[in-house]
Amino acid sequence: MSIEVKNLSRLYGEQKAIDEISFAVGLGEIVGFLGPNGAGKSTTMKILTGCLKPSGGQALLNGIDVQTNPVQSKKITGYLPESNPLYGDMYIREYLSFIADIHHLKEKKKKINQTMHLVGLGPEAGKKISQLSKGYKQRVGLAAALIHEPEVLILDEPTTGLDPNQIVEIRDVIKSFGRNRTVLFSSHILSEVEAICDRVIIINQGKIIADNKIRDLRKAQKGHFIKVVLKESVQAEQFESSLDQLRGIRKTSDYEWELEAEDPELLKKQLLSLSLQNNWNIVSLQSENRSLEDIFRGLTKTITHE
Repeated sequence: MSIEVKNLSRLYGEQKAIDEISFAVGLGEIVGFLGPNGAGKSTTMKILTGCLKPSGGQALLNGIDVQTNPVQSKKITGYLPESNPLYGDMYIREYLSFIADIHHLKEKKKKINQTMHLVGLGPEAGKKISQLSKGYKQRVGLAAALIHEPEVLILDEPTTGLDPNQIVEIRDVIKSFGRNRTVLFSSHILSEVEAICDRVIIINQGKIIADNKIRDLRKAQKGHFIKVVLKESVQAEQFESSLDQLRGIRKTSDYEWELEAEDPELLKKQLLSLSLQNNWNIVSLQSENRSLEDIFRGLTKTITHE
């Protein structure tokens, strides 16, 4: 395995930021690392990249212990932190030259040009970093993480500040780069995670609460879900008092509802009957697949309120 985390813990005083977590990510995998704010994502990534010492447990990159062999582990790792610290006084090429020197890269000029092209920095090539938009600063950070062609890439919120077109471009870069390497990245944009990853690891309150392929997480969700859109605004009680097939209900907008049932076809029939009785106009009524956002909200909500 390229990334191995074994019973990893980190304490801040008496608070456990991460609590004996374990997981592994193999070669060629792009894995989303998800969790609410304060769940322990960034702490875990900082430990994996040698920026923070664990309170217990072990982190290995390609079999290298990041604590006992920090220099060797950093040589094979690319890291884009959430804060993305950059030297604003430097020009883009100057900064990437500095990073290339740290890694003792040969054919430095060629590597810089290739990496700038890869992340789309060409239009801003002559500017200082302080003159760049937030999106382009993010690209500079990504270029610094990629320039030495690391075996393991760790990205903390890599699409922060990017517009929709830029997000698609960076998504393609990550997917292309991850074909024969290992990528672990966090994001709050769950649609992006779905577009890039087959597998996700979800952490909450310092513990791993899910580690599976997205399709298997969907299968594991109990019940069946229906989305109904009405022309009228109605109350939840009107559904609850009349639909004996109803197992759960969520209002997604003034006129849209998400309903959970053991037998979705029977629930649809009951809904149609209820709409006739109340003179409701149904705009649409359809079965719905679980999105990653739905799964994430369900899992983290359950843990939060235990």
